[in-house]
Amino acid sequence: MYKLIAIDIDDTLINDEKEVTPATEQALEQAVAKGVIVTLATGRAYASAQKIARQTGLNVPIITYQGALIKNLMDEKVLLERFVPREAAHKLLDYCLEHNLHLQTYVDDKLYTREDNDKIRGYCELNGTPFYIEPDFRSMMDKPTPKLLIIDEPSYLDELGPILRELLGPEVHITKSKPHFLEIMHHEGTKGHALAFLADHFGCTLSETIGVGDSWNDRELLETAGLGVAMANATPALKEIADYVTASNNEDGVKEVIERFILHPSKESEE
Repeated sequence: MYKLIAIDIDDTLINDEKEVTPATEQALEQAVAKGVIVTLATGRAYASAQKIARQTGLNVPIITYQGALIKNLMDEKVLLERFVPREAAHKLLDYCLEHNLHLQTYVDDKLYTREDNDKIRGYCELNGTPFYIEPDFRSMMDKPTPKLLIIDEPSYLDELGPILRELLGPEVHITKSKPHFLEIMHHEGTKGHALAFLADHFGCTLSETIGVGDSWNDRELLETAGLGVAMANATPALKEIADYVTASNNEDGVKEVIERFILHPSKESEE
């Protein structure tokens, strides 16, 4: 029944040790062997996501930057790319400067920030990516970027989200990938939009797709997929909209999804 499965990386595919377990890796291989397209859908940059994709043996287009970039692993051909509108980028920078907020951007798959601080270092330790300091940060707002990211306290970011949505308008998509990360993309830079694009690309219907995630930035993925799956460790709000809740990322939850709905689908799951 299912022909395409898109899986989030952090706290979904990888466990708390930042590893894909052998059991989950085997399940991915079995799904591919059965003819199912297995891809990743992550907020990470392509440079970071592709390392994990290659470790798992995947050789398909992967969804990165929350859906703002879909790129082939084999020839690195770009299939879909959406950039934050420049006017919105400049407005966001002005706001961040006025309120002394940490802002970072991505240009040509490289991470840039205004200054070296604990926030950028902690972020890069988490994602395993290098960063670059650009003193003339305003010039970066004129360059195509798939994503801008603010790092701050979770409660403050919850208050900031609605303010920025009103300031930047409907041309941007704003979401939280982790409690401390507020991310700003083009309005079509969602995992749901990217999943719909890939389903069309591979000639399958959305009802034949599965989306698996754990955070609120996976909402559009779960809502768009024929089967939306939340991890046991997912945010409560995501679990509420999920069609199915699997085991946690530390209990091979992705493996459970593949076995239940792809490798050994029960009559219940087929209905």
